Amino acid sequence: MSPDAATTRRVDTAANAPACDLPAIQSLVAADMAAVDALIRRRLASDVVLVNQIGEHIVAAGGKRLRPMLAVLAARALGYAGTDHHQLAAIIEFIHTATLLHDDVVDESDLRRGRKTANALWGNAPSVLVGDFLYSRSFQLMVELERPQVMQVLADTTNAIAEGEVLQLLHVRNPDTDEAAYTRVIERKTAVLFAAATRLGALLADADAHTQQALHDYGLELGFAFQIADDVLDYTADAGALGKNLGDDLAEGKATLPLIHALAHADADAAAAIRHAIATGDLTAMPAILAAIRGSGGLDYSAAKARDHACRAQDALHVIPPSLWRDALHGLARYAIERDH
Repeated sequence: MSPDAATTRRVDTAANAPACDLPAIQSLVAADMAAVDALIRRRLASDVVLVNQIGEHIVAAGGKRLRPMLAVLAARALGYAGTDHHQLAAIIEFIHTATLLHDDVVDESDLRRGRKTANALWGNAPSVLVGDFLYSRSFQLMVELERPQVMQVLADTTNAIAEGEVLQLLHVRNPDTDEAAYTRVIERKTAVLFAAATRLGALLADADAHTQQALHDYGLELGFAFQIADDVLDYTADAGALGKNLGDDLAEGKATLPLIHALAHADADAAAAIRHAIATGDLTAMPAILAAIRGSGGLDYSAAKARDHACRAQDALHVIPPSLWRDALHGLARYAIERDH
């Protein structure tokens, strides 16, 4: 789909069931997520005190638990009535938490969700090693499920995430990063874990291959929508609500979609300022860069791309029978692009 066509698409708001806004979705899954959180805290425990301290710090930081929630919603939407989805959701959250610890070290971040990062408090080495602990704990939990297909999906997913980390590293401080390269990075770093969560929910419910693929497609498109929307928020959101400083991605040398579009469409002076900021992390010209991003249509273009991915996510849900659980998945696609942090 062309960018112009993408701007004409609108996220479907027809599913107006109570489960379509985030608080209602959270209420729908509250009992399941309480069980997931309890399992996470039990399995986070270690007789190594520092593991407990760092693990508790990042888990207690909160967040919306979207990835484990997706596994729960996908399983429930397809009629699953057991309890293994709690363990599956915990595995997804452990993998995600491990990536956060590693990301913050690589990015030299000192703030996440409005709190000091683990590496800022304890140093890089403990953060990396506790991230490794969480990865290994997730694989212990996988083995306990005794479902080879689950292990296969998650093994492939963690490998793709690692590739995404390396790909992103290759493009740090590279002002020549193009949209195709950006898309490859966010697919592996973000979208594949969303896709694994929803595919595995379907797999746990013993859905057929077509339905599993549809849930995978939903998760992948939702992951794209979330990440692109995040990259727009990095230049538009309130810093306090966002939980990090505006322009942090630029300071870290990351050429995200609003910047890539601006570079291709801004005048020569503005493009030179953007290239300098990406290459050096110097935000002295931030006001001019923000003006260039807005003036070139970078924010509108990126928002349209996110909206298109959200629409595609909703389209993939047509294979699922109507229910509050499906409405919740539908609503998350809207939330992905309508949130302000």
